[in-house]
Amino acid sequence: MINFKKIVAEKIAKAANLNLEEIYSYIEIPPNQDMGDYAFPCFKLAKVLKKAPPVIATELKEKIEEDNNVEKVNIVGGYLNFYINKLELTKSVLTEIDLKNDNYGSNETGKDKTIIVEYSSPNIAKPFHIGHLRNTVIGSALYKIYKYLGYNAIGINHLGDYGTQFGKMIEGYKRWGTEYDLENNPIDQCMDIYVRINNLCKEDESVLEQCRENFKKIEDGDPYYVEIWNKFKNLSLKEFQKIYDLLGVTFDSFNGEAFYSDKMDEVVEKLQENSCLKDSEGAKIVDLEDKGLGVCIIKKSDGSSIYATRDLAAILYRAKTYDFDKCLYVVAYEQNLHFKQIFEVAKCLDLPKKCLNGLEHVAYGMVRLTTGKMSTREGTVIKVDELLQEAIDRVEKVIEDKNPEMENKEEEAKKIGIGAVIFNNVCSTIIKDQVFDWNTVLNFNGETGPYIQYIYVRTKSVLEKAGYIPNIEDVKFEVLQDKESLKVISVLYNFENILMSVVEKNEPSLLARYLIELAQAYSNFYNENKIIDDNKDIQDARVYLSKAVGTVLKTGASLLGIEMPNKM
Repeated sequence: MINFKKIVAEKIAKAANLNLEEIYSYIEIPPNQDMGDYAFPCFKLAKVLKKAPPVIATELKEKIEEDNNVEKVNIVGGYLNFYINKLELTKSVLTEIDLKNDNYGSNETGKDKTIIVEYSSPNIAKPFHIGHLRNTVIGSALYKIYKYLGYNAIGINHLGDYGTQFGKMIEGYKRWGTEYDLENNPIDQCMDIYVRINNLCKEDESVLEQCRENFKKIEDGDPYYVEIWNKFKNLSLKEFQKIYDLLGVTFDSFNGEAFYSDKMDEVVEKLQENSCLKDSEGAKIVDLEDKGLGVCIIKKSDGSSIYATRDLAAILYRAKTYDFDKCLYVVAYEQNLHFKQIFEVAKCLDLPKKCLNGLEHVAYGMVRLTTGKMSTREGTVIKVDELLQEAIDRVEKVIEDKNPEMENKEEEAKKIGIGAVIFNNVCSTIIKDQVFDWNTVLNFNGETGPYIQYIYVRTKSVLEKAGYIPNIEDVKFEVLQDKESLKVISVLYNFENILMSVVEKNEPSLLARYLIELAQAYSNFYNENKIIDDNKDIQDARVYLSKAVGTVLKTGASLLGIEMPNKM
């Protein structure tokens, strides 16, 4: 496909006799289609050329030749506005979609590069709540998009399967295990045990101390304690997998914290070898005060580890095993300090430079209830399995009321309900906090997942009415030069750029907003143009454009984890 932005940059770089890459980075897309397709802010060159931006714009325009790709160049203040040849744009976009079809927008940017995406990472024996859902959906989208752009992507579910909380769970199980049937609804049963033992720990410090001793026995490999721990883990994974299957989420590794329990000694040894470790009141620490990051505890005074130690062991293991170029941690921003600390301590582990530089915390905002923060300890969480089922049930009711004869109602309701929940979690900038509100999550009107699905179904309906998909050779591109058609073409052209921006910023919301823009552009096109027409040239072109939009909507939605229904 023609890279019009690069062509514009080459023209400017040649006229100004400046670096192409730098010029390319300055080029903007105007907020209004009438202002052109690309704009170059000449004030970026004012210091270098020692001239006023309008003067620079005038001088550059005189040296830039219009051609078959760039048909007009205008000056607006200190900006050079470029208008590309719309017929060439239309031909380039639709030909590329015909060539690549479901792979349109993919490229080999990530060839020979390995990226690890750590996401989901729920705690064993605790409910999979809406905070984990956001983490899972964001991470899964990044994993899929990186893979689509040619990266060797490794998805890791770093399970929270280690720590004092399991000492608590075991203590509760020892005291009240006979009261519970863990084979039936195990997560709720475990949660009830956890809330009870946690309340008892608040009342009696000796119980909390016993819980700590229990965890130490797990670390020491005591068969009885390890057996109970494994029981909690296996039951939890079985329940979590049901949610992952519903969401269409996959992983390449389920190595959680416990996997690194026998790999922490190497971390301690390397920190000692590099004179990074200090003794402090019986504990072993790395002092990061001079970096403004406080103290990172590596081993507590009783000899037990903390999750920082296990995260460092994981970094060391992943560097050796995968030789990664990037390792992304999709974790809430509450852990900002933790990741700053372990990334700093990792400098003492003799890692390859590219691995060290590739460590990145993808922070997302917290999910809170309208009544305040969720707490597993207090039992105030919204569980994902209940949320997804509620979404499906509500869609089924709408279908029953409006289209009771629809085929495969249950399957379509599942796609729409789950799609609504997923889109709600990725449609806004991920760093923003979310207040969970059932009415917002399951609002199927406006800029939502169901709206994108509805427009996709509309494109399918057009193809069904036409009864055929035209060959690209039969499409007369000049038919698609009206304002609404060109807007759709322009948005389609930008798909690959959006995907590149997503991985550059690790921001899936850019793709979500793009899909809304494409759906709205097609809706305007659909409303303003008769698609099934007596003129076959007109019909062929408009039907093919509908097919192209459906292809990109489906591809983009699938990268977010959203399936498209056949009917709505």
